[in-house]
Amino acid sequence: MKASSFTEAFVLKQVEEGTAVAEIFRKAGMSHATYFNWKKRHGGLLPDEMRRLKALEDENARLKKIVADLTLDRGMLQDVIRRKL
Repeated sequence: MKASSFTEAFVLKQVEEGTAVAEIFRKAGMSHATYFNWKKRHGGLLPDEMRRLKALEDENARLKKIVADLTLDRGMLQDVIRRKL
């Protein structure tokens, strides 16, 4: 089956702008289930909001990794101090 050239963001934006959902399904060659899965996953966010959310999720993951690394470093330093005392 030919892969659709329509992206999630494009299809969801078309629906938000008021294009008939059945027309989008026909043009995109997609099923109703695909649309509703996309809609459920993105919760009605606009494409700009989806990009912003993805950027925030990436930043959050990066910061969590930094905190984990610093926590390990702190623990190792405390062990060294305890051994010297």
